[in-house]
Amino acid sequence: MMLHPATVHFAMVLPVVAAVFGLIYLVTKSEGMSKISSRITLIAAIAMGIAWYTGSQAGPVIYDYLSEAGQKTLIDHKNLGFYLAIALGIIALIKIIGCKMRNFAIEAFAIVLLLGATAVTLAQGKLGGEIVYNHGMPFKSYMIEDSLKEAAATAEDEEECDAQLEAFTDAMDDIEMTSQEVNTFFGEVPKEENAEEEE
Repeated sequence: MMLHPATVHFAMVLPVVAAVFGLIYLVTKSEGMSKISSRITLIAAIAMGIAWYTGSQAGPVIYDYLSEAGQKTLIDHKNLGFYLAIALGIIALIKIIGCKMRNFAIEAFAIVLLLGATAVTLAQGKLGGEIVYNHGMPFKSYMIEDSLKEAAATAEDEEECDAQLEAFTDAMDDIEMTSQEVNTFFGEVPKEENAEEEE
């Protein structure tokens, strides 16, 4: 089981949270907010390091399943994750030093860097999404397989044919809905809509 999908959510959210608390500190200049924002920045840096590590473990597993473009995107994603982990570690160190010294200028500098790193983190998340949904067809296959297995298990417990059919119908609806959400998120036009536009 790959841990990257679970850990990456923390790596995406925590820099945003740290940036918000950092901005609050810039406004309030309170010692308490300085400490809170410094600690959250450190936790965000640790989360980014863990996400990069789990991603580096997951990468070789899925590499051969990706297209050539997907493989290039995966390598770019891994490299950017490494740089982000280092950058957030340095930013956390600067923020903590500023906090310990009670130096507003140093902390403000760290927060500005953190805002930049947060923006790059959001771009990194989009890149990861493209690997999964645009290049990683096996992931879509696994999603379909899981939905159908669940439907089969439900149908096995049912005695009536209508209830069994309903289990598979619900599974197909779930698969279609998820597919539409993915297509919409990445700006892909479903085949039916594309055909209507051509007419």
